[in-house]
Amino acid sequence: MVVAASTCRTETVFDYSWMNVVMAYWNRYPNPSSSHVLTEDTIQREVRDGKLYSRRLLSKTNPVPKWGARFYNNVPVKIVEDSVLDPVKKTFTTFTRNLGMKKIMKVDEIVIYSEQKDGSTLAVRRAYISSQVFGFSRAIRAFGIERFKANGNKASSGFNHVLRRMFPHSQIALHHQAAITTAATASELAVGSGSSTSPSGNHNNNLKSAAKVGYEFFKSHASKIAQIFSVRN
Repeated sequence: MVVAASTCRTETVFDYSWMNVVMAYWNRYPNPSSSHVLTEDTIQREVRDGKLYSRRLLSKTNPVPKWGARFYNNVPVKIVEDSVLDPVKKTFTTFTRNLGMKKIMKVDEIVIYSEQKDGSTLAVRRAYISSQVFGFSRAIRAFGIERFKANGNKASSGFNHVLRRMFPHSQIALHHQAAITTAATASELAVGSGSSTSPSGNHNNNLKSAAKVGYEFFKSHASKIAQIFSVRN
């Protein structure tokens, strides 16, 4: 069976250093735009070849339009997030996919956070959305794309809220962060990381970053992506 997929790409620039963005990433929840995020747990983490590999499990919910109620009853959906942090290249890559409701709508999302020449951080988000619901696949994929865009705007807004709270003097920090980041190792970036977190609990400053993985690689190896990013036991 051939399953058609829709794709979407967005870019967001955060006016904070790459290190600050990585630190804030582990403390994103809760924020004013994250009411749909119910739980957040780190289930695996290790340093391998100088890079920090992590796996997290999240539980989220999102309302659906009336026409979608026949396929989806708005129960929480589990989402797995694998990530790789490369402190040398200063890249942080996350790959997320839903574990439930995949026949209705499967969403694979890749986000690459990279340092820019002006000291800011660029986040490039790409989503691959597919559906196996006969007769409704195109409509569901179109809905998924619009939801991806809307959720991306909310996520950026919430992330900026956390960044402002954690780093109120970010513009000053931008000029002094480069030397610190360059000298940091993956092990040092992992210091203070907890084994599990929750949006309703207290958060430690967890650090992590990801190796930059090419867009074409992900596109041509989508079926193997979970295996590539999985953390060894």
